[in-house]
Amino acid sequence: MNGLAFLIPVALLLGLSGLGAFFWSLSSGQFDDLDGAAVRILIDDENRAGGAGDAPPAQGNGSDRQKRRP
Repeated sequence: MNGLAFLIPVALLLGLSGLGAFFWSLSSGQFDDLDGAAVRILIDDENRAGGAGDAPPAQGNGSDRQKRRP
């Protein structure tokens, strides 16, 4: 019974802090544009091809090449 006297207030505190974080995210605009990121990934950005700051192309280890048959 002593364990419940400790766990119930802790559970209520965690639940209220989660609810507070949710309302804070609503007021700070975290959920304003839900479809923007989903659509943005589908748009080809041809202006960035080979631009500064891009990572170099990944080098394979050769296992992806087809082996020649004699």
